[in-house]
Amino acid sequence: MFGLSGTAGLGRSGTESSDYREPDWRSKPQKCWACASLNNPNKESNRFLLTPEGRWTSAAAPPPTGGNRPVSDDPPLTHITLTWRQGVREDWLRFGKPVASKIIDRTSRVESYAPGQLFALVRWASNDYGTIRSTLQIVRAVSKGEAYTTLPQVDPGGELLLSVQGWPKVRQVFAFIDAIEQADIDPCEAAPDHWRHIHNRLAAGVQPRSYSPARHQVWLNRRRLLP
Repeated sequence: MFGLSGTAGLGRSGTESSDYREPDWRSKPQKCWACASLNNPNKESNRFLLTPEGRWTSAAAPPPTGGNRPVSDDPPLTHITLTWRQGVREDWLRFGKPVASKIIDRTSRVESYAPGQLFALVRWASNDYGTIRSTLQIVRAVSKGEAYTTLPQVDPGGELLLSVQGWPKVRQVFAFIDAIEQADIDPCEAAPDHWRHIHNRLAAGVQPRSYSPARHQVWLNRRRLLP
């Protein structure tokens, strides 16, 4: 295989740093979903999820349909806007259990998370020359008054626990998430410190430690004592 520059074995951009990939991860964009039985694409939703009631389920206030947020949320929710244009722009949640979800149109939806919930946002985009964006961010939704980091497509923002760019690193984090799931641990419930640990180890070029059931139990015990 040759890139556009004629260099063998490289991506479309013809450079070693290219993180081009075929968009083949859409078959399982999200494993951790509060309404797992409804997690089936259909032609009406264009691979997004519809519910038996229609396009919206939640006991909380609905997320915004545009750029304006509700005047007040009880509790305050974090809203993530996801867009899916196959092969061009593909956003999805690798894990997360939204308290609300709303279909905006055939290519967009909004998921909402309560304070303290974790989610992993994947954003991928490509053009005629190859991949132009591959990012994965693991975020904790914050409460009113908490400090937060502003993030694209996350309203208002959240506590950033892990952030990687480039498909090779994204795929590496996927492997760590898979290992946690294989240990029969829900990544949505994993200790936030572990995601920070992975972020720092990857930044330093060091292999992160594994997340064992014993480590997870320590975190669950500690969480029970938190205010």
